[in-house]
Amino acid sequence: MSLLSKQLSASAPDMTAIGELLDQLSPATRLAECMAMPKRQQAALFDAADGFMPIDLNYLVPNDAPPLQEVVHEGRNSLPAFRRFAKVMCRGTEGDELLGYNRSGASIMVPVGPGYFVAYPHNTNEVLVDYLRVPTEKPDHWPKILPNSARLSRFVYNGTQDVLRGVSKHVCIGRASKGGKDMDNWFVLCRTTEAN
Repeated sequence: MSLLSKQLSASAPDMTAIGELLDQLSPATRLAECMAMPKRQQAALFDAADGFMPIDLNYLVPNDAPPLQEVVHEGRNSLPAFRRFAKVMCRGTEGDELLGYNRSGASIMVPVGPGYFVAYPHNTNEVLVDYLRVPTEKPDHWPKILPNSARLSRFVYNGTQDVLRGVSKHVCIGRASKGGKDMDNWFVLCRTTEAN
């Protein structure tokens, strides 16, 4: 059992110790630890992270990032299948919000769609990933923008919102809701690229 798993298995996870541990790991080890996190630990981390480390849009995409330059956050969700994905985000040419979509393999993206969203501050110390809104612009190499009511996306992203909470400099934890009700679905994100 890794040090991170031991921390997350405690009855009251020590968020300071977890954040420091993740910050000290190499990028490859940090990503591997996050991508190995099971549902039970993701749920515990989300609860423990409430109010721990306030995050804003600058946490996800630096303020000085040029418009439409992507930053990738690799993710693992708690679903029984298709667990690996990435939330890819950028700043738009106007406004104070982030634009993004969910990058996954063709076997998911073709039938489901890219799951576009807009992200903005939420509850003073969190970020909301809002699939109720779809961007009107994107980097040229991103997939075509589709409404989340299209394809099988209507069963996956349509009507969904995710709350993100900070864990460490590169890691945040999220929980999905649909129709205003929390879902039994969590996910961990690990930032693997920085905007230059």
